[in-house]
Amino acid sequence: MMNSSASETEVFISLGGNIGDPAITIEDALATLSSRKGVRVLSRSPYYITPPWGKTDQAEFVNACAKLRTSLTPAALLAVCLSVEKSMGRIRNEHWGPRIIDIDLLTYGDAVVDEEDLKIPHPYISERAFVLVPLRDLAPDFSLNGVSIDTMLEKLDVTGISQLDKNM
Repeated sequence: MMNSSASETEVFISLGGNIGDPAITIEDALATLSSRKGVRVLSRSPYYITPPWGKTDQAEFVNACAKLRTSLTPAALLAVCLSVEKSMGRIRNEHWGPRIIDIDLLTYGDAVVDEEDLKIPHPYISERAFVLVPLRDLAPDFSLNGVSIDTMLEKLDVTGISQLDKNM
């Protein structure tokens, strides 16, 4: 068996939704991602119930983060994530509005990407407790620009964020 890990990059993604049963939707999204060539899902954080962010007059979200390994380029991985969202019924008609699934690329190894449709690291990581809380479960030593995940979280309101026990 060929060992392809040398050409793979470690990636963190966030997933969330607030339509239907988001925990099941997130599981389905991860299963679909892992079925795609060049993508391996290594681990997933626990699920968290989180208050809406940006547009607050909507239902609570369920959020999680996952660690992947991929041989795809950042742009190709983004295209796969967007195709998974679309295949699951994601409709982009309201910025920060309700959604069945949202998949964001948080990091791609140590890469910095600044393109019109792709920014890595994700520009809002340090502002989003709904990303940092589950990310800390997967990567407690995570830091961004020399700032630890715990330091980033100290500056954020984590009120209303609670771990969801789905017995999955």
